[in-house]
Amino acid sequence: MHLHLTSPPTSSSTACSPQNSASGRVGAGTSSPATTRRRRTHHINHPPTYLASSGGMKPYRSGAALAQPRIERRSGSSSPYKQDVDALFCEPFLGTTWLLPSGWSFPLGHLRDYDIGSKESLGNMLKANVISVGADGNASWSDGGDRRPPFVYLHLEGGYDFHDKLFYCDEHQRLLHGAPWLLMKTDSYLVPGLFLVPSFQDELGRMFPEKDMAFYHLGRYLFHPVNDVWRAVTSYYRANLAGAGQRVGIQIRVFRKKQTPLQHVLDQVLSCVRREKLLPEITSSSKINASDQAVLVTSLSSWYYERIREEYGGGRVAGGVHQPSHEGRQKRGDTSHDRRALSEMYLLSTCDVLVTTGFSTFGYVAQGLGGIRPWIMPSTPMWSESDTADTKVVPEPPCVRAMSVEPCSHSPSYYDCTARRDVDVGKVVPYVRHCEDVSWGIKIANQSS
Repeated sequence: MHLHLTSPPTSSSTACSPQNSASGRVGAGTSSPATTRRRRTHHINHPPTYLASSGGMKPYRSGAALAQPRIERRSGSSSPYKQDVDALFCEPFLGTTWLLPSGWSFPLGHLRDYDIGSKESLGNMLKANVISVGADGNASWSDGGDRRPPFVYLHLEGGYDFHDKLFYCDEHQRLLHGAPWLLMKTDSYLVPGLFLVPSFQDELGRMFPEKDMAFYHLGRYLFHPVNDVWRAVTSYYRANLAGAGQRVGIQIRVFRKKQTPLQHVLDQVLSCVRREKLLPEITSSSKINASDQAVLVTSLSSWYYERIREEYGGGRVAGGVHQPSHEGRQKRGDTSHDRRALSEMYLLSTCDVLVTTGFSTFGYVAQGLGGIRPWIMPSTPMWSESDTADTKVVPEPPCVRAMSVEPCSHSPSYYDCTARRDVDVGKVVPYVRHCEDVSWGIKIANQSS
């Protein structure tokens, strides 16, 4: 059975019924993945998200959108990328919208045009001495605030530079607190960095007593898929996964296809599930003694699914091996493709056991929504100059257990604003550690993990 999605609706008002909107939990009152599975005590690879906020709370990227505390609260809106936000998600808040109006008639309609070189950015204002930092460490407007700009642009994409990263310093946060509008562009999960800002730590601690559940709570509170997406999730779940005693999700993402043999990736997957005893060992002499499991495979390629089905099909796992779709390649800006991807993230989040590919934000979202500590398979990212995949040797170990359900922040700031030097940000506080799959990245972990 393939995942079926109809054409996107013409407006979000027709795409969201009450159970999917801000009036209730996703799938509330229905027999669905959200209500049938036992919950645990949690770059669609994302294009840039553009956010604007006005008035202390500055909403940031996706799940981080409610995670920067301020005593005064700001209102916030998101500028949809290629107009697909409202084709994916319902409005999370009753009686208001989180989407900025489109078109040049709106003052912030050109938000996408801002980039690292924009003079309105925090980094470039610091370079041009529009903002200065005194000997006492406090930031201020160089003209005393008489000509304070109407907004400050925060460039927080992966390629942001030293001055942009000063966003994470308390003295600059105090200054930004007085800015009428903040515009932000980011493709990263920012919450781990916010936990390193001293003035935020107390309030973030009250918001998230279990710090390593931040994405889980924010994701389930904010993200309410439109009807077509949720219908695809629930129908596929009921037809293929609901009857299994245990659901095993396998998320495969290959970043360097030309350098990475298919068999190499498959060998790593099978080595992981066998080593960790996630699926039964199969030998030529094995008697078929079906395990009460169902296997869900998500990949752009059907080749892995077919090989895994050959290995574990034929009654070896009672619930069968399933793949909702195989698109062949990532189709950026294609709303139908994004809707299928979102559906498969939610399907993975219904699994009891999860194996994911390192560096993959697709896997991060699935584990975060499901509250699942996955087994992560090391992988070589597309930008790496390493050709370790060419050795055709399965990594040892083939996978490692994640320390928490939190996503990894790939582009943190290493600058200690008080010490005025770079530090090992994975050792500043006990609950922010380096990621298992990205050695320079950081993630939130339980203090005892």
